[in-house]
Amino acid sequence: MKLFSRLYRLVMMWAVHRHAPVYLSMNSFVESIFWPVPVDVMLAPMALAKPERAWRYAALATVFSVLGAAFGYLLGYAMWEPLVEPFIHAMGYQDKIEVARYWFDEWGVWVIFIASFTPIPYKVFTVTAGLLQMAFMPFLLISLVGRGLRFFLVSGLMVWGGVKMERKLIRYIDLLGWLCVAAAVAAYLLLRN
Repeated sequence: MKLFSRLYRLVMMWAVHRHAPVYLSMNSFVESIFWPVPVDVMLAPMALAKPERAWRYAALATVFSVLGAAFGYLLGYAMWEPLVEPFIHAMGYQDKIEVARYWFDEWGVWVIFIASFTPIPYKVFTVTAGLLQMAFMPFLLISLVGRGLRFFLVSGLMVWGGVKMERKLIRYIDLLGWLCVAAAVAAYLLLRN
């Protein structure tokens, strides 16, 4: 099934669109609050398509992701009961919030770094940080470092790998895509219990 190669071609068309930086910024902002599509899905092809702008794209993704994280924090802090909690229940995310609370208890502020740098759903931790009233400035600084490291690493790998990496990526994109889906399902099943 060639689902991921078709999606890749579509994303590459968006990556060279004249409004691509705006789309990247919007995706980065909402991904930190509720959006399920990772920033890397758009950032990587944009950096690959225009390597001379890769660092600018990484900076845009970082800034708008942290702005979105701040908004998510404020939602958890000020709007939990009237707005966020009903949404969490409607989406079936109660278990994820409980896991996030447990991780905050275990690792404190370091959980923000882990969530901001890894594929763990960052959005769950931005809202939970507000709900638990984590100190705002450390939250912002750790988010900035974690998101910045992640997005500059993605852009750097695209610049470094260039056309050769793209050829290999295209060759194996469907296999990699299905492996990611399998990993996401496995992670969900593990976190659910």
